[in-house]
Amino acid sequence: MSKLNAFSGLAAVATAIALLSAGCGNGGAPGGRKTIAIITPANDNPFFKAESDAAAAAARQLGYDVSINSHDDDAHRQDQLIDVAIAGKASAIILDNAGADATVAALRKAKAAGIPGFLIDREINQTGVAAAQIVSNNYQGASLAAQEFVRLLGEKGDYIELVGRESDTNAAVRTRGFHDVIDKYDGLKQVGRQSADWSQTEAFQKVETMLQSTHGIKGVIAGNDTMALGAYAALKAAGLTQVVVIGLDGSPDAIASIKAGEMKATVLQPAVKIARMAVEQAHKYLTTGSTGQPEKQSIDCELVTAANADQYGLFERKQ
Repeated sequence: MSKLNAFSGLAAVATAIALLSAGCGNGGAPGGRKTIAIITPANDNPFFKAESDAAAAAARQLGYDVSINSHDDDAHRQDQLIDVAIAGKASAIILDNAGADATVAALRKAKAAGIPGFLIDREINQTGVAAAQIVSNNYQGASLAAQEFVRLLGEKGDYIELVGRESDTNAAVRTRGFHDVIDKYDGLKQVGRQSADWSQTEAFQKVETMLQSTHGIKGVIAGNDTMALGAYAALKAAGLTQVVVIGLDGSPDAIASIKAGEMKATVLQPAVKIARMAVEQAHKYLTTGSTGQPEKQSIDCELVTAANADQYGLFERKQ
């Protein structure tokens, strides 16, 4: 991390401490109102911004103040922000976490301080630490993507797979979902596989490099839409716009690409629905002592293609 980024991170944490601590003694907010701390990865990613905005809106509607911060997928910064929530006596934490293992100790600390954690989007590798873990059914979503991929490739041809961040449980679950479908077809051959760390820039670079040694590929399947968009950009630069590209997330950019006849499909993760559910369960827990639900909850995903793309908005199906 550069000195500038480190300074900016510390300054942001200091600001968060000042804002949240202002309400100490009243559940984290002045006048007896309670605060829900919302911590997600970087909000310059539309997925994380959508879940953060949805959680904040739901919390405010239920009468809570909110504290919104980003850990930028930095586990150390996440620890600092959870310490801020503890120091400010937040009532609950809504968290899209920075690591399946790295998050456990911080959540334990919050739980010991009487602050329940409600995880969205990403699980941790232990149970009994969070009050709830509400995630998209990544395996089911990846299976949907793979089934459409197989259909579009006509059950044969060479393909490339792009995998997400290796430390993210979702990356492993999605690749397993892909292969449990694709590997049943002898005519489909994986000729390249790289982690692009969920990044569009890395995906572009990785696919550009792989195209130098692999020829005649028919498809690219990616663990998220950001990587899928990077892959399509690399293919387009190489004049290979006929290659089938499928992602996963249901991002507005991916849906726009599908409507433009570029990417062929994505799978919607219902990020907005999940964020609202987390806040509603936090409220129920705080008012009754229980969410009334199992800790681990899996929400099904939906296939988005050119045929139904108009039915989807910002990480949710339009009403």
